[in-house]
Amino acid sequence: MNAQTHQLRVAVTGARLDVVIDRPQARNALSLETLHELEMVFTRFAEVPDLSVAVLTGAGERAFAAGGDLKELNDHRSEAQAGALFDAGRAALDAVRRFPLPVVAALNGVALGGGAELAMACDFRLAAGHAAIGFVQAQLAITTGFGGVADLQAAIGPRKAMGMMLSARVFKAPEAEAQGLFDAVAGENEPLEVLVSRFLTPILERPPALARDIKAVARAAMDPARCAAVGEEERARFIRAWTSEEHWAAADRLLARRS
Repeated sequence: MNAQTHQLRVAVTGARLDVVIDRPQARNALSLETLHELEMVFTRFAEVPDLSVAVLTGAGERAFAAGGDLKELNDHRSEAQAGALFDAGRAALDAVRRFPLPVVAALNGVALGGGAELAMACDFRLAAGHAAIGFVQAQLAITTGFGGVADLQAAIGPRKAMGMMLSARVFKAPEAEAQGLFDAVAGENEPLEVLVSRFLTPILERPPALARDIKAVARAAMDPARCAAVGEEERARFIRAWTSEEHWAAADRLLARRS
């Protein structure tokens, strides 16, 4: 089964679902439409019984997802618009987080800002040798905007997560693996798909129902009350930062450099 939305390519091969963000001309930036389509696809395929795993990646070799689409979002400056943006991003990433099967992010290039949040919302992250990841939101004088801080904290701890967001550094693949952001990195001259296929082999050898059982047990270990509290604080802080003069001055400088 293959399908194409405006922003995504979707394919099912056996028990494997592949979702590709198909905006290479925009470095697979996350527009509102992209976020809505991610929510729709992961919600729809959650009910398909014969699937065992989902793989999320970006088109091309430059970017998994290079953050939010600043060109599109340049006019979204009010508190209401900032809240709606956060809610759309949170809904999309929650659909990934709550997908009842393991979700593997195959990082074919950089994952920056909201793209890093999307990668961390997945259960596993496999990376090409040239891939990189960065919570670079502070460069634009904003906080995480898609509910990603809890995922980062779960992976590396609250203290390291705070330091990583304050530094706004971009970590190349080997260091990202050492930091606990990537689960595996492709070897020299090894295609990313070879790494992905090797990682998926034991998952695809199990019954699909077992993959659902194991994912359910893993999610049960999470603290939903804590995640909800963190998300509410994150939303309020994102709205304040997004509507600040400092953010829009930084965004205007970045857009000017790209034009």
